[in-house]
Amino acid sequence: MSGARLQHFGWFLARGFGPHGWGHPYLDWDWDWTRPDLYQQSARELEQAGFDFVLIEDAPSLGSPQTIDLRVRHAFGGPKHDPLLLAPYLFQATRALGVIPTVNPAAYLPYTAARQFATLQHLSGHRLGLNVVTDTASARHFGDAPQLGHDAAYDRAEEWLAGIRALWRSWDEGALVRDAASGVYADGSRLHATAHRGEYFAFDGPLNAVPFTAGEPVIASPGGSGRGLGFAGANSDIQLALAPLHEKSVREYRAKIHAAAVERGRRPDDIKILFAIQPVIVASPEEAARVVAASLAPSDATLRLIAQRQSSDLETDLTALDLDAPLDARIFGDHVSHGSIRRLTGDRDVATTPLREHLSALARLGRMSDRSGFVGTAEEFADLIEELGEWGNDGVLLWGDLHPVTIHRTLDELVPVLRRRGILRRDYTGQGLRADLQAF
Repeated sequence: MSGARLQHFGWFLARGFGPHGWGHPYLDWDWDWTRPDLYQQSARELEQAGFDFVLIEDAPSLGSPQTIDLRVRHAFGGPKHDPLLLAPYLFQATRALGVIPTVNPAAYLPYTAARQFATLQHLSGHRLGLNVVTDTASARHFGDAPQLGHDAAYDRAEEWLAGIRALWRSWDEGALVRDAASGVYADGSRLHATAHRGEYFAFDGPLNAVPFTAGEPVIASPGGSGRGLGFAGANSDIQLALAPLHEKSVREYRAKIHAAAVERGRRPDDIKILFAIQPVIVASPEEAARVVAASLAPSDATLRLIAQRQSSDLETDLTALDLDAPLDARIFGDHVSHGSIRRLTGDRDVATTPLREHLSALARLGRMSDRSGFVGTAEEFADLIEELGEWGNDGVLLWGDLHPVTIHRTLDELVPVLRRRGILRRDYTGQGLRADLQAF
């Protein structure tokens, strides 16, 4: 490989702030998922490893009445506690690691959101990020307004975020005086009202919180639809990418995000694009071959387990469907993430492909060495990251539980290899998450 360069690394807490360890042997480590210790220990390990941030998935709702049991029976989709309230405990346990909880515009009025997020940004030393999602199925928990469609939910999110940013900027430069000699703390003439009357929100400023000294909270977004990519181009500092990791796909995906950014008057470099990977790090190529071979013929029990997980993500009960019949695409409501549907169906023809084949494709693993999947040694993973870097990639988002066992299984062999190759950072800027992301 040539041209190895530093890459950004994030950790995606994919199951959210929920029953970590449930369904796994490491449940008997006796961590209590409702207490902060589990997450603080893992956050310290990620910081020691040189990760930029941990991003915490969330869904405020347990889903539709039809899928609640699917979510809670095996704890795939619930229960979940609020990741925004976990963030201060992670900040307390670390000095440089960014923390990005998932937030839903439907759940926070803009003024309240702007004030709470500003508070956390200051308390953390400017290490807060916000993963903005547009989960419309949760709308019924926050009022009696009709549920928005996919694109309208993005419209609301853009208005929400623009309003929050206007409030953050309602203190002009020089408004915060802090002159002990004169006794003047702030100049009220440099605060402005920020009166907002929009399609979805109405509020006035100025914000009752002081301005930032090291930039606003970082904005992340996961959307894979055309509207979602447009939202990222206009608003996001981090785009969470799901795409096949071959050169054509990576370059095309990045080009779409960069074009969306330029269209909204931003620079391509304003957005760091991190592709999500769930690696299985093994000790040898021979072990990788054994793991992959074992996955090629999944049992019906394995397929049913995958169907349960997918049912939770898709808010659609797949477990009641015939494994050998094609899916009817109409079973997915308008609120269901397009990215989640594509994760299930891939490039296969939905009208003719049996559900068994979709689920089997999710069960099958592939080798890093031939780029068919993510099972491989630490050296093979480093080869993959170097190759991505040659294509201009910004970094990767590793996907898994925020549990010390998972962290160590994934990183124990990986971190030394990545550092020796000059791919993984050793030092932080000390100026917060935004500065760390822009450092390279």
